[in-house]
Amino acid sequence: MAGTPTTTETPPKARNQYVVLGAVLIAMMLASLDNLILGTAMPTIVGDLGGMAHLSWVVTAYTLATAVSTPVWGKLGDMYGRKGVFLTSIVIFLIGSMLAGVSQDMTQLIVFRAVQGLGGGGLMVGAFALIASLFPPSEQGKYQGMISAVMGLTMIGGPLIGGFITDNLSWRWCFYVNLPLGALALVMVATVLHLPKHRSEARIDYMGVVLLGTAITSLVLATTWGGNEYAWDSATIIGLGVLAVAAGAAFLFVERRAAEPVLPLGLFRNRNFTLVTLIGFLLGVMMFGAMTFLPLFQQAVQGASATNAGILMMPVFLSMILINAFAGPFITRTGRYKPIIIVGSVLVTVGVLLLAQMDTGTSRPMSMVFMAFLGAGMGCLMQTTMIVTMQSVELKDIGVASSTATLSRTIGGSIGVAVAGALFTGRIQDVMADHGYAGSSENAQLDSAALAKLPDAMRNVYEQAVAAGTHQVFLMATALGVLAFAATWFIKQVPLKDPAERATEQPPADREPALELV
Repeated sequence: MAGTPTTTETPPKARNQYVVLGAVLIAMMLASLDNLILGTAMPTIVGDLGGMAHLSWVVTAYTLATAVSTPVWGKLGDMYGRKGVFLTSIVIFLIGSMLAGVSQDMTQLIVFRAVQGLGGGGLMVGAFALIASLFPPSEQGKYQGMISAVMGLTMIGGPLIGGFITDNLSWRWCFYVNLPLGALALVMVATVLHLPKHRSEARIDYMGVVLLGTAITSLVLATTWGGNEYAWDSATIIGLGVLAVAAGAAFLFVERRAAEPVLPLGLFRNRNFTLVTLIGFLLGVMMFGAMTFLPLFQQAVQGASATNAGILMMPVFLSMILINAFAGPFITRTGRYKPIIIVGSVLVTVGVLLLAQMDTGTSRPMSMVFMAFLGAGMGCLMQTTMIVTMQSVELKDIGVASSTATLSRTIGGSIGVAVAGALFTGRIQDVMADHGYAGSSENAQLDSAALAKLPDAMRNVYEQAVAAGTHQVFLMATALGVLAFAATWFIKQVPLKDPAERATEQPPADREPALELV
C-alpha cells in the first residue's frame, strides 16, 4: 500500500523485555484505574466545585475523548513508530491529570478530563501493540495472566483506593496519583525500548479521522444521554442516531479510497479478525452491563452498602485472574487458543444465565458463585481474543488492530449500558405500576440506606422490581452470549508467529470470506 513504512521493528534484548513489560502494565493500570478511582470521589468533587447538573460530563468527557482518539493513536503508531506515539499518549495523559487536579470549577474539570481522555485513548492501544510487536506469541500466553491480574486488581482496588484518597488526602490526589506512576512508565520506555525510527510518506487520513470521530461521538452521546438527559424518542437522540449512521456511511466510502486509511477495511476480510472483533463487541456489552447492574442488585435487593457491593464483586475479578493462571500457560505450551475462546464463551453464557435467575431470595454466597462463572469466562476471552486479533494482521497493522479491538469493546459497553438501562428501568416501572406505585421509578438508583427509610410494603415491591429488572438485563446478556458462543466455532486455529516472521511474510492467506466449522 502506498506510503506504508518498510522498516521493521526489532524486539529489544531479552534482558530489557521485562522492563518494557513493566512499563506497559503500568500504562494499562493507569488507563483502567482512572474512572474506577474517581467514582467514589464524585460526591466530594461536587461538594467542592459545585455543578451537580454537569456531573455526568466528568465521565462522559473522558469516555468520549478516549473512544474518538483510540483509532487515531493506533494508526499513528503504525505510521510513525510505536515508541514515540506511546510516549506522547503518556505525556498527554499526565498533563490532563495534572490540570484536572488543579481544576477550580466543574467546567475546567470537564475540559481537562477530555484532555486526559485523549491521552488515555493511546495508553491501552499502545500497550497491546508493543506487546504484540516485541514478544513472541509463544510467550504471550504467559503474559496474558499478568495482564489479567493487573486489570482485575485495578477493578477490585480502584474504588477502595479512591475512597481512601478522598477520605484521607483530597479528591485532587485521585488525579495526582497518576503522575509518579506515569512518569515511571515514561522513563522506563524512553530509556530501555529502542526501536528504529521510521516515518510514513503518506498523508494522514484527516477526512477519515473526522468522519469516524463524528460517528463515534454521536453514538456515544446518544447512548449516554438516551433515557437519562433526553427521552429515547426525542429529537436530540434521533438526530444523533441519524448523524452517527450518516457519518459511518461516509466514513466507509472515504476509507475505500484513502491512500493510508485510518481503519483499513481490508482487515475485515480476515475471518479471525472479524470474528474476534464481533466477540469483543459482545463481551463489552455483557461486561459493562454486568458491572453496572450487579452492584445495583446487591445494594437494593441484598442490602449491601456501596463499599460492600464493590467487595462483593471480587468473585468476578478473582476468577478472571485465576483462570488466566491456567489459560495463559496452556496457550504457551500448546499454541492453541481456540479451545480457550470456546470455553470462555460457554462460561460467560452460563454465568449470565445463572445471574438471570437471581431474585429476592437469592443469597449473597449463591450470587457470588454465579459471578465467578462470569469472571472466569471474561478471563478466558479478554486477553485471548486480543492475541488472535494481533495474529490476524501484518506487523505494520498492529496498531490499527489493537485500536479496533479496544474500540469495539468500548462501543459495545456504551451501547450495552444504554440498552440494559432501558430494559432495567422499563421493567421497574412496570412492576411498580402493577403494585400501585406508578411514578415511583425515579427510585431506581436508591442505595440501601435510602431504601431502609421506605415503608415496608413499598420497599418489598421495589426489591421485586429491581430483581425483575436485573433478570431482563441478564436475559439479554444470555442471548448475546449464545451469539458469541456460535461465533467462536468459526474461528480458525492458525499457528502463532513471532514478530520477526510476520515482518517478512506476505499478507495472510486466510482471507476467504466464507465461514466454516474447523
